[in-house]
Amino acid sequence: MFRALLNGTRLFVPLLAGASLRDRVIASVGAVLGIGFVGLSCAALFPSSIPWIVAPMGASAVLLFAVPASPLAQPWSIAGGNFVSAVVGAVVAQLIPDPAIAAAVAVSLAILTMSLLRCLHPPGGAAALSAVLGGYALLSEHVVEFLFVVLVNSLLLVAIGWLFHRFSGHSYPHRAKPVEGKALPPAPASGLLMDDIDKALDDLGETFDISREDLALLLERAEVHAAARSGTR
Repeated sequence: MFRALLNGTRLFVPLLAGASLRDRVIASVGAVLGIGFVGLSCAALFPSSIPWIVAPMGASAVLLFAVPASPLAQPWSIAGGNFVSAVVGAVVAQLIPDPAIAAAVAVSLAILTMSLLRCLHPPGGAAALSAVLGGYALLSEHVVEFLFVVLVNSLLLVAIGWLFHRFSGHSYPHRAKPVEGKALPPAPASGLLMDDIDKALDDLGETFDISREDLALLLERAEVHAAARSGTR
C-alpha cells in the first residue's frame, strides 16, 4: 500500500520540462500581483455598470507567470490575442442570431485570426466566447465598453508581467540567449543548422510550445553535457 502511494506521487511530477517548485511559487506570487493589480486598477477606472475584469485574464496570467518563455505568453500574444478574439466574438454575436452556432464560429475564427496575426493565445478563445455569450446576455448595448475592458486588462497584465519578470529571474519579453558563465557548446560534428531543426519539425508534423531559437539553444546546451559525459571536453 505504501509503495502504491509512493508511486502515486508521480502524479505530482511537473508536466513542463524544466519546471521547479521555485518557479511554481514565483508564478503564484506573480499571479497574485498581476491579477490584483489589474483588478484594483480597473475597478477604479471603470464604472460599476461594466465588468472591471474579464475571465480570460486568469488564463493569461497562468501563461504569463508560469511559462513566460512560451511564444503564447509574449506581449503581442496576450494583448493582441485577447483583443482581436474579443472583436471577432463581438462581430459574430451581431451577425449570427443562434448563440450556440455563434459560439462555435467565434472561437474558430478567433483561432484563425490570431494565427494569421501571429498572436496565438489560448485565452483568446475564451475572450471570443465571452463576447458571444455576453452579447446575448448583457453586452448588446455595451460592446465597445467590453472591448475596451479586454484591451486595458490585457495591457495592464502585460505591464505588470514585464515589471515582475525583471526580478523573477526570467527574461520577458522572452529572448533566447546563451547561459552566462556556462561553457560554450562544441561545434557539432553534424553541422546542425536552424534549417535542420525546421525539417525535423516538419517530419514530426506537430506544433510545439517552444520557439525555434529556444529549441536550438536547448540542443546546444545538451551537446555541452553530452561532451562532458563522454570525456571529450
